[in-house]
Amino acid sequence: MGIINRLKSTFKNATKVSRVKMITDRGNGFYAWDGKLYKSDIVRACIRPRVKAIGKLVPKHIRNGPDGMKINPEPYIRFLLEEPNPYMSGQMLQEKVATQLALNSNAFILIVRDENGYPTELYPIPCLTAEAIYDGSGNLYLKFYYRNGKTGTFPYSDIIHLRDDYNNNDIFGDPPGEALTSLMEVVGTIDQGMVKAIKNSGVIRWLLQFQQSLRPEDIEKNVKQFADTYLSIESDTFGVAGVDAKAEATQIEPKDYVPNAAQTDRTTERIYSFFNTNKKIVQSSYNEDEWISYYEARIEPDAMQMSAEYTRKLFTRRERGFGNKIIFEASSLQYASMKTKLDLVQFVDRGMMTPNEVRAIMNLAPIEGGDTPIRRLDTAPITEGENE
Repeated sequence: MGIINRLKSTFKNATKVSRVKMITDRGNGFYAWDGKLYKSDIVRACIRPRVKAIGKLVPKHIRNGPDGMKINPEPYIRFLLEEPNPYMSGQMLQEKVATQLALNSNAFILIVRDENGYPTELYPIPCLTAEAIYDGSGNLYLKFYYRNGKTGTFPYSDIIHLRDDYNNNDIFGDPPGEALTSLMEVVGTIDQGMVKAIKNSGVIRWLLQFQQSLRPEDIEKNVKQFADTYLSIESDTFGVAGVDAKAEATQIEPKDYVPNAAQTDRTTERIYSFFNTNKKIVQSSYNEDEWISYYEARIEPDAMQMSAEYTRKLFTRRERGFGNKIIFEASSLQYASMKTKLDLVQFVDRGMMTPNEVRAIMNLAPIEGGDTPIRRLDTAPITEGENE
């Protein structure tokens, strides 16, 4: 209750400075462009490679001190990165945050701390709207509006905030909705046109006009007989129809709307370009060089931003001064060709990589002693050679 009372008293004279509306997936049914980006199969296909690649990033706590570099020296930080909260693993948290970042250019993670100020849990914040407000002392807070109608306000120092297209607003990234509006309207029109064309393929093709009044059951019987005799695939009449004077058969040609394939491809290509991807990445048909280009252009900037935000929000300035930081490690060589992977052996015998690092790239289990760098005798440092 003490924290709640302090927050209430803090915001008595608070001033709202900016707001961002998030794009969320609400409701069910056929997708048509009305702001729900995640309901589009094209958009979901565009962001899925990015989301999965960010989920595969391995977070590590690094400490560069007088005794050298140590990896994951604090167990509580390692557990926090592996299991951020009771409901999801670190991979699931990273994927959920990456999805929000791709759809909204903003993603938020709440840091829950203990009574001593140490982080204990991390929670993604799937909000509808976020507001930036300042209290009377100039401290920044974010107020979130949730789907259930409730709100939550937290200090900005307890929020890991990831941003894309950081341009117009001082706090938030620019959401992609406005830039995608015209493209998504074209996609929605094409999709609806295809649905209508499929429906029109089942309309009436023939009209039988009887010259005398018949009972409904007789009309149905004659129509069925005509269809079975002349429209059936197994008909013996070879497409030739004949009717007596009691009825007149008229063929009806429906005018179907079939979307232009070239126009559809151009629109899809523009959406791919907007999300920094392409058809090969979406369909997982890329080669080694194409994946490395995508990784460096799309995944690596996200990894760098996550590293910087996690570091400055999880550690104090004093802790960062002692060399503590969070990195998100990934090997773009996971998608390298077998020849490239085999060429890595020259990095092992020169001490640039350990045997276990190469085995990880080859999707092999680590071996005992494989974390120790090794070096060939003919590649010793120059100073050692001169002494000998």
